[in-house]
Amino acid sequence: MKITKENGCLVIPDCVTVPFIMGDGVGAEITPATQAIVNAAVKVAYQGKKEIEWMEILAGEKAFNATGSWLPDETMQAFKDYLVGIKGPLTTPIGGGIRSLNVALRQGLDLFVCLRPVRWFRGVVSPIKEPQKVNMHIFRENTEDIYAGIEWEQGTPEAEKFYRFLRDEMGVTKVRFPETSSFGVKPVSKEGTERLVRAAIQYALTNGLPSVTIVHKGNIMKFTEGGFKKWGYELAEREFGKELSEGKIVIKDVIADAFLQNTLLIPEEYSVIATLNLNGDYISDQLAAMVGGIGIAPGANINYNSGHAVFEATHGTAPNIAGKNIVNPSSLLLSAVMMLEYFGWNEAANLITSAMEQAFESGKATNDLARFMPNGVSLSTTEFRDLIVSIIQG
Repeated sequence: MKITKENGCLVIPDCVTVPFIMGDGVGAEITPATQAIVNAAVKVAYQGKKEIEWMEILAGEKAFNATGSWLPDETMQAFKDYLVGIKGPLTTPIGGGIRSLNVALRQGLDLFVCLRPVRWFRGVVSPIKEPQKVNMHIFRENTEDIYAGIEWEQGTPEAEKFYRFLRDEMGVTKVRFPETSSFGVKPVSKEGTERLVRAAIQYALTNGLPSVTIVHKGNIMKFTEGGFKKWGYELAEREFGKELSEGKIVIKDVIADAFLQNTLLIPEEYSVIATLNLNGDYISDQLAAMVGGIGIAPGANINYNSGHAVFEATHGTAPNIAGKNIVNPSSLLLSAVMMLEYFGWNEAANLITSAMEQAFESGKATNDLARFMPNGVSLSTTEFRDLIVSIIQG
């Protein structure tokens, strides 16, 4: 059955249909493993009263081979109709056409929040001394900034035309080597900023988190990233003034380069992060490395207004290890945990995370994590799946 939205709230049926994209490369291994674990957790948590009906839809290389399209219209329509879906990693097409399937999905569904929670699991070896202090939730704006894909290649008539406009119409004289320059445009809107910051503040309040930090480079890009900071503060004062005055939430900001330094020095100072698209990309991956790597980093792309959400593995297709039964499914698995939490099925979500932590504490994990653990035991993808399922089932 389909998820619906009534009076601003999601209505999740007990038997919910979830469209999924298997993914390319290692997607064929991590997706079935994730589904098996999620099915076990839902069954144990709700004693058969709730279940997920998985519905495969196509995108990426599998879709291209079957239909001649990297992203068939039917796939986009399924995400629109069913509101919530999940996907494995996808191959980026080479040459013309879609620049990035992930970006196409985000922009086509207007998934304006890329939510990346980052926390440490006991037992996972980290490169920092106190990884337990890292517990952040990154709200990365997902539709604007450099990732809007508005750019022109050096040497093309379009690049020459764009430069002429800058020079002749706008009086720009700061392009050092115009004849050999490519150009890109960085749109940052007040509306896009406000809906991102609003979602971050509401998330913090709902989850009892103490602060929202606006991360930006407004000291250099004064009207784009500086605007992001200014509009974010104005939105907070206008819509959350009561919560601010009562001390329920603190809004602060920090320059992006200082923030990256501070995440290593004082990570406990930060909770929810609201930032732009490019900053968010860098920040998410650095924080993931601090708690053990992108292999255990989940992600979601969400439109909190429409209810649409696509949960995803945050790593690539890893063709060098595809088919070898050694890939770590934890990124997609934790993204599925986020999906369960989005449903309000927290009991099933908690079963999975506690089982994962129990496995990691005992030194059992796939090789990417186990090789760094004292007395670590390397498990195959299917062995890790079976271990997590057995812990869940008790």
